[in-house]
Amino acid sequence: MVSIAVREEVRDRLRRAENEHEVKVLLAVESGSRAWGFASPNSDYDARFIYVNKPEWYLSVGLEEQRDVIEYPIVDDMDINGWDLRKALRLFWKSNPGFVEWVQSTIIYEHSGSFHERAKALLPQVYSVESGIYHYRSMAKTNYRGYLQAAEVPLKKYFYVLRPLLSVRWLERFDQPAPIEFDKLREVIDGEPELHLAIDDLLAIKRASPEMGLSPQIMPIQKFIERELNRLEEIKPTRSERKEVEPLLSELFRSVLKETWR
Repeated sequence: MVSIAVREEVRDRLRRAENEHEVKVLLAVESGSRAWGFASPNSDYDARFIYVNKPEWYLSVGLEEQRDVIEYPIVDDMDINGWDLRKALRLFWKSNPGFVEWVQSTIIYEHSGSFHERAKALLPQVYSVESGIYHYRSMAKTNYRGYLQAAEVPLKKYFYVLRPLLSVRWLERFDQPAPIEFDKLREVIDGEPELHLAIDDLLAIKRASPEMGLSPQIMPIQKFIERELNRLEEIKPTRSERKEVEPLLSELFRSVLKETWR
């Protein structure tokens, strides 16, 4: 949950960003561990937003050289930054996991106009399940190799392997973008009560402890991770046929631009 005071502070900072950069915020959400559902008491607030510049900003021979992100240093545990609309839609075109997770976040600070609903409606047509599987498999493999092979492991890193592995299972089973909430992703674990109990215990520690520290490997989780990684080494994701989506994204871009600055 995000308190009213935090929501108001995020909105105040968004207004300052709009005034400073002469833009309009279209969508602002929480990303990271709070949106995933396993935040620690001292977790940062990872507010992410998508904004649109004035029409003339895009009508420039130097468009590609212009800065298309707004970033601020972390202050009072708040990490706030955003992407320009055109940048965001180009990343959407490539099934960028950041964008896909932002538009699916259930913690919404604010949204303006039709952008959010229209972007979500386009997900089934734009998103590449194949790209998603490759991305999450790589993320799980990297975190496993980097953190979970010693006798004692940093417990919080289990989540950064479990979440992408469960996302892959979701993509394989449902052929659609995986939800970002960890509790929903756990629905793809069939049976395995010992694994569920181990995850429940790990979640309780994560949600209550500012710093989880090192611990011996948790064997039910460790075995599941290693089994899944071995399985995924043997698969080659099916390349799905996608319609030409650039016209859909360009139409959304033009429509939002007109809607915002009319």
